[in-house]
Amino acid sequence: MAERDPDDRRRARAVLRILERTYPDVRPLLHHDNPYQLLIAVILSAQTTDAQVNSVTGQLFREFPTPRDLARAQQRAVEHCIHSTGFFRAKARNIRAAAGQLCERFDGRVPHAMSDLLSLPGVGRKTANVVRGALFGKPAIIVDTHFARVSRRLALTDATAPQRIEKQVAELLPPASHYSFSMRVNYHGRYRCLARRPECQRCEIRILCPYPESVGCSDCC
Repeated sequence: MAERDPDDRRRARAVLRILERTYPDVRPLLHHDNPYQLLIAVILSAQTTDAQVNSVTGQLFREFPTPRDLARAQQRAVEHCIHSTGFFRAKARNIRAAAGQLCERFDGRVPHAMSDLLSLPGVGRKTANVVRGALFGKPAIIVDTHFARVSRRLALTDATAPQRIEKQVAELLPPASHYSFSMRVNYHGRYRCLARRPECQRCEIRILCPYPESVGCSDCC
């Protein structure tokens, strides 16, 4: 995408103002009581729903309440807890290894530096940005399927690669609003700007969005 037009920046900020009223609560949908739990829950959320993760983490954290407990757990016991999230063998290995790294390298605490988070097994940029934004108040654009879809429909990005989407959208907004914006756009993608039949007629930000005109309202409403 070429150098950003000032109108794109104004439109992105206008979108944020409307979504702030529409979705006032930007807490993660993943249940957690502490940073360790959020980190593990986000790792488990890969290729499954937040609701499915929430259905297993209650038992998981009762059985393994600290990083040290999880790091020392038997692989089969962890697999049993998280089986319904899919890819359970790889996920069990990753969360046990990540918990071990927290103990060995970070005194049992979740780090806030991007490089440290990315060094943990099972942690990519999306997971790292959730942790940085939700726990530490760092600038964080969280690119998941909902965010990517809505951002492209809003013409805030023309990219398909997550890291490129992150960069292009970040250019449009003050760093302090990155996390808030990405969470609210995520919610909008979940509840209004659906993948197959977006509710354009009812959309709170329709006036700012070129998508309905580009496909014709009859195709999406």
